[in-house]
Amino acid sequence: MPAAESPSRAAAGRRPTLTEVAARAGVGRGTVSRVINGSPNVSDHSRTVVERAIAELGYVPNLAARSLVTRRTDSVALVVPEAETRLFSEPYFSAIIRGVSARLTAAGMQLLLVLVREDEDHAKLASYLTSHRVDGVLMVAVHSGDTLPDLLEDLSVPTVLAGRRNDIEHVGHVRADNSGGARLAVRHLLDKGRRTIATITGPLDMDVARARLDGYREALDSAGVTVDEDLIAYGDFTEEGGRAAMRGLLQRHPHLDAVFAASDVTASGAVLELRAHGRRVPDDVAVVGFDDSIVARHTDPPLTSVRQPIEEMGHTMAGLLLDEIDRRGKGHREVILPTELVVRESA
Repeated sequence: MPAAESPSRAAAGRRPTLTEVAARAGVGRGTVSRVINGSPNVSDHSRTVVERAIAELGYVPNLAARSLVTRRTDSVALVVPEAETRLFSEPYFSAIIRGVSARLTAAGMQLLLVLVREDEDHAKLASYLTSHRVDGVLMVAVHSGDTLPDLLEDLSVPTVLAGRRNDIEHVGHVRADNSGGARLAVRHLLDKGRRTIATITGPLDMDVARARLDGYREALDSAGVTVDEDLIAYGDFTEEGGRAAMRGLLQRHPHLDAVFAASDVTASGAVLELRAHGRRVPDDVAVVGFDDSIVARHTDPPLTSVRQPIEEMGHTMAGLLLDEIDRRGKGHREVILPTELVVRESA
């Protein structure tokens, strides 16, 4: 009589079963199921032996059957309320996507990218989500008037934001220390002997832009320098917005000697406009940006910039969302990541 086929030999000729995984690991089928479904109610030892058995046998869960039982889709939507031009032209978004994707891939989750530009799109997205097409939502570039996070919360859809809408945000979110980073930038300019320091903001319906403007004001105030409102120009995080804001600043204050821009893209526009007006950077006007993106390294001269850990933000957002989906989160959480100044030739 032939010997019984071993689990490993069975796996070589056909798809291994959950029962075979349980036998290899020396645990019950229920324990294997809980490990596969990400349940927290499994000991570290049991999780280790089950994962080892899965790897040895090459077991692949039946995701269709799993979804019927768990009502999980193993997919997450990343919602970007911006036009395609901003999404593909600004390094911030690609870095966020890399961080999110890495964390979700490690968890066996799919990422869906959703662009939402109009209020009608909000309604369509809400309808999509109520059909249980995704397990949760990540949202970037939030503005103060965004109602989508509230709508998602009303639908009991796990949601995590990149940034916040205001200082009483009740939805879980991850953000950089924007005001602290701005203070670092302005103090650096002051330490370099600059005294007529202007700033170009981002759109002030975004908390990130308001926080960086607050940091600018706080740094000047702490140094005993009176804030001149004419040295504040309002931008939109774009290169052309930076150029337009810089033109206005030079008209009002032709002898300014430094500029803190709320993004690297904006700063690059400011540098181009300064050069068009015959100003040398940093000899005549020092310039500092924010993000420490690839733009900062390729501007001429390379930009001094405030580094925010954008990929880490994406990774952390995805981790918080996975915790919410698995009901392991401790309610809506706020994570603030540190910033640091990277000094280059522009200041």
